[in-house]
Amino acid sequence: MSHLLDFSINVLQMGLIFAIMVLGVYITYRILDFPDLSVDGSFVTGAAVASVLLLNGVNPFVACVAAFVAGLGAGFITGFLHVKLGITNLLSGILVMIGLYSINLRIMGKSNLPLFSNETIFSLDVHPLVVIAAFALVSKLLLDFLLSTKLGFLIIGTGDNPDMITSLGIDTGKMKILALMLSNGLVALAGSIMAQYQRFADVGMGTGIVVMGLASIIFGETIFKRISIMLPTTMALLGSILYRFSIGAALNLGLSPTDLKLVTCVIIVFALSAGNAHRFTGVKRLLKGGLANASIK
Repeated sequence: MSHLLDFSINVLQMGLIFAIMVLGVYITYRILDFPDLSVDGSFVTGAAVASVLLLNGVNPFVACVAAFVAGLGAGFITGFLHVKLGITNLLSGILVMIGLYSINLRIMGKSNLPLFSNETIFSLDVHPLVVIAAFALVSKLLLDFLLSTKLGFLIIGTGDNPDMITSLGIDTGKMKILALMLSNGLVALAGSIMAQYQRFADVGMGTGIVVMGLASIIFGETIFKRISIMLPTTMALLGSILYRFSIGAALNLGLSPTDLKLVTCVIIVFALSAGNAHRFTGVKRLLKGGLANASIK
């Protein structure tokens, strides 16, 4: 029983840390309709900046803020490449992701930074779950508040109907850059928390982050979309937790960690197919109709 409780708490903590990242991916993927691959790099940037500051005796919470600001910078570069230089959105994200790999190595000085003896946000006399849940909840509430403001509606409109926003005299390019900055800022914040949680930062810890974020969003929307009162950000947050529980359950069933990519693929296929269940219903009806006509003949 205690093993199950420990497993649930650990998975919940991981799910909430990644939920902050998922909120960032939600901004670009769902609101802006922008395939931003730079988050794979900005996640590590947040971890790298926070780790270096912690090793130099900076307050852990100040380190988290600095990581968020570094993420803002990464998002700005992605937006600048796309909006100002006319590079496609996908390629802009790829270029920034590649560039951040070298920048992250420069920040860290080496590929791995241990934080075993340094003070972190988890050094407080509070359970780590409470600290992580507080960060996740505050991030979600602040994002919900922003999206409910005039600025938030302009960002949403830029993704839904950019021509309408342009007709209002608003520069959609600036809205895109702002949204990308906010997205990468949240992702970097999640990276800084993850580094402090696992007590080390690694240059490869951001691999597959964007896939994980998309899987969580799709998973959450597929399961909770029938609940009309639930906000999309809440679906994304819960989707992250359920995704981590799915991964944890797969590992508990004896699957090798090397199979996690395959598990992720299966989860995404399941979520997408469940969301398109009505198509299978139509196919079944068509098949039944064909068989009925064949029997009559």
